[in-house]
Amino acid sequence: MAEPLFEVNHLSIAFPEEVKGSRDLALHTVVDDISFSLEEGEILGIVGESGSGKSMTALAAMGLLSKDARILNGSIHFDGHDILSMAEEAQSAIRGNDISMIFQEPMTSLNPVMRIGQQVGETLKLHTTLNQKEIHLKEVESLADVGLPDPESLCRKYPHELSGGMRQRVMIAQAMICEPKLLIADEPTTALDVLVQQQILDLLLELHRRKNVALLFISHDLNVIKKLCDNVLVMYEGKIVERGGVRRVLEHPEHDYTKTLVASFPENAVEPAKENIALSLQHVNVYYEENQRALFGKKGRRQVIKDLSLTVREGEMFGIVGESGCGKSTLAKAIVGLNPDYDGEISFLQNGEKAGGPHDSALTRTSLYRPQMVFQDPFSSLNPVHKIGWIMTEPLRVLGVKDKKEQRRRVEEMLSDVGLDASYYDRYPRELSGGQCQRVSIGTALLRDPKILVADEPVSALDVTIQSQILNLLLELHHKRHLTIIFISHDLNLVRHICSRVAVLYDGELVEIGDVEEVYRHPQHEYTKKLLDAAL
Repeated sequence: MAEPLFEVNHLSIAFPEEVKGSRDLALHTVVDDISFSLEEGEILGIVGESGSGKSMTALAAMGLLSKDARILNGSIHFDGHDILSMAEEAQSAIRGNDISMIFQEPMTSLNPVMRIGQQVGETLKLHTTLNQKEIHLKEVESLADVGLPDPESLCRKYPHELSGGMRQRVMIAQAMICEPKLLIADEPTTALDVLVQQQILDLLLELHRRKNVALLFISHDLNVIKKLCDNVLVMYEGKIVERGGVRRVLEHPEHDYTKTLVASFPENAVEPAKENIALSLQHVNVYYEENQRALFGKKGRRQVIKDLSLTVREGEMFGIVGESGCGKSTLAKAIVGLNPDYDGEISFLQNGEKAGGPHDSALTRTSLYRPQMVFQDPFSSLNPVHKIGWIMTEPLRVLGVKDKKEQRRRVEEMLSDVGLDASYYDRYPRELSGGQCQRVSIGTALLRDPKILVADEPVSALDVTIQSQILNLLLELHHKRHLTIIFISHDLNLVRHICSRVAVLYDGELVEIGDVEEVYRHPQHEYTKKLLDAAL
């Protein structure tokens, strides 16, 4: 029987960490005695939450672990050779040539000061004797191979001149140029919207079929794993807790953790809204201000939202979907007053009576009707130099609550409401996980006691189990506080589960709006049909 192309045997990886209250170091195991194999031409998925050991396993295979990593035990064989016992020079000969890797965020993985052609052809310089003219021809061929238009001129461009989907294709071209036998893809579609995500998955499948490359695909998105992979491993706290065919594992999970992953959507999410209108947008046009556009070397305003009208009811979970760049976040910022450069009318109402809008000066003195926002990235939305107590007290200071004891009482009460205890008051954001930071962000927004909460991709930066916790928290607060929540997302499955109505944006225009089930079952606009085909 032939040996597998890639085989991991009893691998354990650890990192030194400080022992609390001591100067001693102890080893913390992040990959714990795992074994698996990958056949030639196979597509194997690895799923699990952040910190489960998925990426560490991939980095070990590539010889890219940081210097403080300790391989405690085990071996990694590729094509019959033990990678871990090789000298660095021998590992380098395999890396990029026989095994290549695609990373999650192409903007940070591509060199911003090198032209695209140079970066794509770099591995050819390391692993072949081709001259510069031959390398350039290969660069153009590889960029064309991944479906990029006009590859000749693309070679002369820089990463910042490309869209996210184009940059990811460049990374795939870079990884495939030496025609490796194994391609490791570490969350390669997480940062992409649903249409671009589908394009990248289709591309990987096409390359797999055409070149018979084996794929080790790492993700926390079970829908992506189901679409792409033959078999799947489930990792939890450094161990493989379940493995098998994708359909069997995801439809009939056996381990408790796998069951938690599969059951990641909240239950009985959708609640009926009141008939009263909470938010009204009439013929709204939103622009980028000149100082924002100046960063990109362009003058004047750019219109992002075009003649948009819609209403949101009191107590409604209202979804807004669309691809990256369609105007979802720009609209959200206009609603909450973070982008004042708009015309048309944005009004907040209570019991059918107008209470004002972002341009209403009276609203600068009260929090009652002004919507609050929860952002996508929980880490960058919290000030790293201040403790959580200071951050959460800020809206109370704006409201004129000056008594320190009263401030602390209200903050600790809110911490409890979002599922955190009072000890978090004296911690810094760096001491919290992503899910804990997002709970703090939600609590901070609610301290103004808003009637409307705008949640802009609030769970897309979190792994699947933490996503579920944050969604359940939002739904619990929605029910308990009778909040109107505008939920912005590119995850159409999620929106279908938690929202009662949905608006579809395309190129700044509202192309479809209606009850979720009606829109999903009977989409009217061609763009909505494309979105749903890619997502469901």
